[in-house]
Order: sequence, then C-alpha cells, then structure tokens
Amino acid sequence: MKKFAHAIILTILILLVSLPVNAQITTKSTVDDNIFITYDFENLDQSTYEKAVTQFDAETIPKTIVANLEEKNQTQVQYGFSAQPLVFDNVTRTILTSFFLGGSDIVSFTVNTTTMKRTYQVKTEWRKFQVNLTDNFSIDFAQHLATPVADWQKINYTDTQGSIHTAYFYENNQTGTLDISFYLILPASASSVQVDGDTVIYEMSPRLEDQLLNSPFLILGALTVALVIVLIYRKAR
Repeated sequence: MKKFAHAIILTILILLVSLPVNAQITTKSTVDDNIFITYDFENLDQSTYEKAVTQFDAETIPKTIVANLEEKNQTQVQYGFSAQPLVFDNVTRTILTSFFLGGSDIVSFTVNTTTMKRTYQVKTEWRKFQVNLTDNFSIDFAQHLATPVADWQKINYTDTQGSIHTAYFYENNQTGTLDISFYLILPASASSVQVDGDTVIYEMSPRLEDQLLNSPFLILGALTVALVIVLIYRKAR
C-alpha cells in the first residue's frame, strides 16, 4: 500500500514539474525620431530557454520585422542596436533583447511653416510578425497583437526619471501559456495626440534647426558672409 501511495505522489510531482510555465512577454517601444524597442521574455520553461540560448540572437527579431515589412513593400526601414542588445538570465530564465527601429515607413514628420511645430506619424504595423524563439517555439505576434492601437488603453506612463508620457497599452492574456503585453510610449512633450487605426499622430514643439531654417536672419547672415567673401576677394586682387 505504501509503495502504491509513493508511486501516486511521485506521479503527481512529475506532472506538476512538467506543466507548461506561464511565460510573460513584455514589449516596450519608446518613440522619438526612431523607436527604441525592448522584448522581455520572462519565465520561459527550462527546455525552451536552453534552446533559445543557442538559437536566438540579437538580430532575430529586427531581421524578421524588416523582412516582413519588405513583403508589404515597406522598404524604408532600418534597425540598429543598443549598447547591450541581448541579455540571458539563467536564474529567472529570462531573455531581454533591444534594438532601434527607424526609417520613414516607421516614423515620419512634417513641419508647419507657420507654427514651426512638427507633426509626427508613427506606424505600428511592424509589431505584427511571427518569430521563432527556437526551432520548435514560435510566437505569432500578428495574431496576439491584432487589435488596432486605436482600441488600446490610453495611459500615463512614468519613466525612470519621473517624466510622464502619453502611452498606449495592450495586454493579451488569453493565449494559453503566454501572457503578452505591449507599451507604445510617446515623447513626454507630445501634444494633440490622436490615433487612426494603427497610426499614432502627435505634435511636437518647434526645434531650433527648424526655426533657423525658416528664419530671415539665417538668409541675412548668409548674404552677409557672401558679401564679406566678395570684398575679401576683390581686395586680394
């Protein structure tokens, strides 16, 4: 009887150990003239994590995004890396990868020649892709993040310096063993924020370079420099 009881307990323990871990995936995309993006894969099961350590690299996600957009004829996209683009934490079985994404098919702007304010358009379709974390573990972000940004929750996001940003947040925790959340964080000084489907539009205060380019003093200064050059040239002759 005792052997039978021990066998039952052992079976239960094996089942508990082999249950899938409820992994969390958190994406933070911070918008400026480009977008700084982090993917945080937390609480992965041991087998998936061990395979990812050898099969997943810093270029896996940005290359996948660029290739996916090229198939949709969106070719004005570039990516670059942060100082520490890929971190593996063996204790918590966590993978943190980060990169910059830019180009006119991602972030673009126009300048109002009257107010000199910039109006930015941030396209977010890049988030809809499928990536292989390992040879047998694939994540379909196109499916899990299909809800348009216009239907996401608009929140105030406080960064590590205490600045408050307008942000959009979405969480899909109805995906079995995956809990996926996404933050789209705008500049702290963004104003007149609106969303059209998956495109976020906002205004920014005038920048010095825009004001200088539209300033009559710049033209006057250029004419003055040209005049000085002509005078010097004549004296030299």
